[in-house]
Amino acid sequence: MSQVGLATAAPVVRVSQGRRLRRRFLRRPMAVIGLVLVAAFVLLALVGPLVSGDPLAQDFGARLAPPSAHHLLGTDDLGRDVFARIAHGARVSLLAGVASTALAVVVGVPIGLGAGYFRGWLDSAIMRLNDVLLAFPFLIFAVGLAAILGASLRNVVLALAIAQLPSVIRITRGEALVLRDQDFVSGAVADGARPITIMFRYLLPNSLNALIVQATVAIPGAIIGEAALSFLGLGVQPPTPSWGVMLTTAQQFLAQAPQLAIFPGLMIALATLGFNLLGDGLRDVLDPRSH
Repeated sequence: MSQVGLATAAPVVRVSQGRRLRRRFLRRPMAVIGLVLVAAFVLLALVGPLVSGDPLAQDFGARLAPPSAHHLLGTDDLGRDVFARIAHGARVSLLAGVASTALAVVVGVPIGLGAGYFRGWLDSAIMRLNDVLLAFPFLIFAVGLAAILGASLRNVVLALAIAQLPSVIRITRGEALVLRDQDFVSGAVADGARPITIMFRYLLPNSLNALIVQATVAIPGAIIGEAALSFLGLGVQPPTPSWGVMLTTAQQFLAQAPQLAIFPGLMIALATLGFNLLGDGLRDVLDPRSH
């Protein structure tokens, strides 16, 4: 009597969504490089000021000293340690970049959701005003606002947040327009859900991927914006350490001590590169159409 072999079913391996996203991310070397650069930048901003010493301490006997064991990146024209000033400047840049982007998201997301969900005259009014704001280049808009508000870190954050608002509103509105016609939204409407519930319980969670990518792309622009405003005298004021302020001082000593411009300029470049690479990687990983 012949026996019929029974095939043993292969076990089903369930991989969590977080693990799948992590694997997709790790398969992108440039995104990993971006994450490493961003992590190093955040570590410098959080820990650097604790170990680098006083950025305002002056040593007139070591003015414009080159990098050495005593002064890792040398000193400036007043004998202040460049590494200490860069470390404290990283905190200013991180605060300006993250705080301004967060403020723009907090204000812009409800406006974009309302415009995309309700449409009609509200959408038309919001988007016409938004189009006017988008007509101004980001840095030009931020410089104008900072000149009106006055020179301070708080006003820099506010100016950069307002300059970022149009992009946040446009992206959020686009996501809301796509999602408002989905079946799960129609079901919520049929169940009697209020508009504010639909926007923040159904539309917002499904828009988070696009907003996360937008935030990682906006932060480097805000970092450059803070440096530019400080360089022009419209941002952080001396003697508070800022990469933009350091570049302003370095102009006078480019031939004698070029490291005064090289190090803060390099930090701005690496910080923005890291966030941009991270943003590109997250966009690819979180976009379901790329898999």
